[in-house]
Amino acid sequence: MKYTSHSQFLKDIKSGKTTCLQTVQHYLAQIEATRHLNIYVEVFAEEALQRASELDLKFQKDASSVGKLFGAVISIKDVICYEGHQVTAGSKILEGFSSLFSATAVERLLAEDAIIIGRTNCDEFAMGSTNENSFYGPTRNAADPSKVPGGSSGAAAVSVQAGTCLAALGSDTGGSVRQPAAFCGVVGMKPTYGRISRHGLLAYASSFDQIGILANSVEDTALLLETMAGADEFDATCSDRQMETSATSTVTPPSWGAKIAYYPSALNHPGMDADIKKQTFDFIKKLKAAGHQVEPVEFEHLEYIIPAYYVLTTAEASSNLSRYDGIRFGHRTGEAGDIHEVYKKSRTEGFGTEVKRRIILGTFVLSAGYYDAYYTKAQQVRRLIHDRTREILQDYDFILAPASPTPAWDIGQMNDDPVAMYLADIFTVQANMAGIPAISLPIGKHESGLPIGIQFMGDKFEEKKLLRFAASLSPQSAFSPQSVSPQSVSLQSVSPQSAV
Repeated sequence: MKYTSHSQFLKDIKSGKTTCLQTVQHYLAQIEATRHLNIYVEVFAEEALQRASELDLKFQKDASSVGKLFGAVISIKDVICYEGHQVTAGSKILEGFSSLFSATAVERLLAEDAIIIGRTNCDEFAMGSTNENSFYGPTRNAADPSKVPGGSSGAAAVSVQAGTCLAALGSDTGGSVRQPAAFCGVVGMKPTYGRISRHGLLAYASSFDQIGILANSVEDTALLLETMAGADEFDATCSDRQMETSATSTVTPPSWGAKIAYYPSALNHPGMDADIKKQTFDFIKKLKAAGHQVEPVEFEHLEYIIPAYYVLTTAEASSNLSRYDGIRFGHRTGEAGDIHEVYKKSRTEGFGTEVKRRIILGTFVLSAGYYDAYYTKAQQVRRLIHDRTREILQDYDFILAPASPTPAWDIGQMNDDPVAMYLADIFTVQANMAGIPAISLPIGKHESGLPIGIQFMGDKFEEKKLLRFAASLSPQSAFSPQSVSPQSVSLQSVSPQSAV
């Protein structure tokens, strides 16, 4: 009963093969059967069952009145607010805290008759690439429970991978949706910065954070994006640019080939896993055989992406997390003798090791003696990365890269080497630095048997073009350049057969 797309679910609903209630019951059974993976920190079982019954009744009364996400069962990462429900960012410092409002993204899903089934585990305050840095313990990869699922939206990815929901919401600051998607063999998309409102998303690094989507198919990814995108009066950084949902023409041209860039210096780097390198080049050959133009392009700033990213994001984290002090928000120590000890002990007790590391680093780079040497310089590097990325995308439709230089590694392997964990973000961080959309697609199995993914980045606000191209890369299309043109097909028309 594992649905790979919402349209498949709707087909069974209309034919009477299932109901929303039966579907929720199935997903709850899957959640129970996969508890050893530690996916959820809270399951909204009774609430989901009640909402499913209400939606079934709504459908029976008037099938035409239901929303476009009718009955879609969705999990949300534990950094996204849902009114009347706890949200803790995987941290002890917010233990027991309940949100007073819902994120705009959640409100828009519910308005279209989706069902929220629970909140998923994550690296504390979305800081990590393994889903091990959590107050609730590590989440495990369903493909191999001894491996990490990636992070920080690792549990969101596993919730889809393990069949506990149809799709999931995560957040992506430097690859936190796309890297777990690759490790878990699902589709993961980070939209353009500002495409989806950040209202109700607990902040890590405000100029990088973006709510992202994890799903089994490109079709459902497009559907959720269309539902959540758009201006929001509660978020001044949210774009008022309209998300296109239909094409000007429904006639597919006789042929179409995309122009795609890739970085040979990155793929030939000694740190690249040999099998991922081989499969990436094999994938490039398939693209060329299908009529797409794939060319090597040098990106001169590649070695500076990770250092600049971690200077900037830790600086923003230091500022954003200052509110969790035991006075305004968060855990308050019971052993303080004065106000100084309240701050010091509350934060020491409440935050985990990785969060403390990043707060300290961020505070350092913002300090008076080092601000210009680190923070200002990193902002300048970010501008260079942004401008060079946009320059490449003036000449090419997309930029191709592996979603990760390695497959999922063993749980605990990176605990003593945080720098190695940071370097695992080398291919995903660029999209956040430049504010562009990117999608990770599963392309097969590593020689170890673990899933691997490929990433495509597009220009700002060109999600429509990116999604259509992604849909054309399905096994059913055999990479045919005639299969999908980014100018010719409505996002709403992407069929289950074109899902990755």
